[in-house]
Amino acid sequence: MSRRPVAVAASLLTVLALGAVSACSNNSSAAKGGSGGTPTVKLMAGGLDKQIYLPYQLAQQLGFYKKYGVNVELSTEQDGGVGAEDAMASGQVDMAGAWYNHTIDFQVKGKAVEDVVQLSGAPGEREMCTTKSGVHSAADFKGKTLGVTDLGSGTDTLTQFLAAQKNLKTKDFSRIGVGSGSTAVAALQNGKAACVMTTQPTVAAMEKKGVATSAIDVATTAGAKAAMGGAWPAASVIARTDWVNSHKDAVQKVVNALVATMHWINSHSATDIANKLPQSYVQNQLVTKADYISALTQDKGQFLPDGIMPAGGPKTVLATEELVGHATSSVKLGTTFTNEFAIKANKTEGFTTTTTPAGSNG
Repeated sequence: MSRRPVAVAASLLTVLALGAVSACSNNSSAAKGGSGGTPTVKLMAGGLDKQIYLPYQLAQQLGFYKKYGVNVELSTEQDGGVGAEDAMASGQVDMAGAWYNHTIDFQVKGKAVEDVVQLSGAPGEREMCTTKSGVHSAADFKGKTLGVTDLGSGTDTLTQFLAAQKNLKTKDFSRIGVGSGSTAVAALQNGKAACVMTTQPTVAAMEKKGVATSAIDVATTAGAKAAMGGAWPAASVIARTDWVNSHKDAVQKVVNALVATMHWINSHSATDIANKLPQSYVQNQLVTKADYISALTQDKGQFLPDGIMPAGGPKTVLATEELVGHATSSVKLGTTFTNEFAIKANKTEGFTTTTTPAGSNG
């Protein structure tokens, strides 16, 4: 979800070293799904413990990666480190658990990156504002300092888009990067920001502490349609198009596992989901397990049941990018995503699809 500067050399060397060890142990063929055996895929997410990104870890906990024949090495981006989408683009990892809009951003920069499975139809975010801020809608952003995950991140784009809908320009307000979790809470407590765009379980923590309330809801697919005019596909798996084309077997297995996970999420309660996740994800210094379950129950509607890109979704995201000046209508949406793997996964496993898929034109 975020775009961050390149990490320190030590972190990069560690990643490269791990990659070298993995390549040697798999004799390079495993990752390609060739004769080397079970393919190994490295996937970095924009925060494995965030509710918007829970499917990646849940698939691991449910044993679905193993069931569908792929070894997925999960990692999470760190504050001040390499963003998941940038780590993917530079080849440090194979796939990124990140927002779909990054595929558009990369195309504008001349890089071919595509979304291979869509996990959510909404950003899963809320604009959390202090009572004294006086902010009740984006029209009240004028003159305020607004917190986003990082400048250039998906939350930054969304913040600018919501303001632009109310005829505000970026010069009319300020944006600062506040991260997520405790740093986002602190930004509100310390008066550094009047509002912060953030996700669960940080939202629940802010509400419980009485720090802020939800002024704008783009947390669920229904909320996104109301606030943004249509489904706004966010959490997904994106990868370089050249890598996808040369590793189709491995990609299909990852998508099979995640599609199975999305159906599992759709058919289980927030309590069932929380019980499967690592303890540290659902109960920590910010939230209790009960808080986590309550928050997930509230925002579970962001998740798509079948991993298919919803019709109209790419166009809604492109409209967002155009309005904030990040892209133009010359972007070829048909190359930014594919439903090929998700459709095959649903058909092969006999799952019922409920999402109307986006066509090649979005």
